[in-house]
Amino acid sequence: MGQTPWTIERICEALGSPDLAQRFLGEINRAPAHELLGVFAKWQGIAATTLSTVERARELAQHDDRGEELPGEWVDATARLLDETGAARGAA
Repeated sequence: MGQTPWTIERICEALGSPDLAQRFLGEINRAPAHELLGVFAKWQGIAATTLSTVERARELAQHDDRGEELPGEWVDATARLLDETGAARGAA
């Protein structure tokens, strides 16, 4: 898919979410002519990031399915997240 030119249709497909695709279409349809390229470029970037993230997640899932250690450097943030959510619950 990397060699396929970016089109409005391809961006919608790459976003992977009907809600995001509708948001993109709404922005591109409401943009004045002088802003069209900027809006298109913004959403092209979002779509490209989405595609690369999905591909990376699939690669990691394959490692996990094989019972292999996941590649890359991983930081265990469990304690920090538990502290933050506990603090947030206490404030609510």
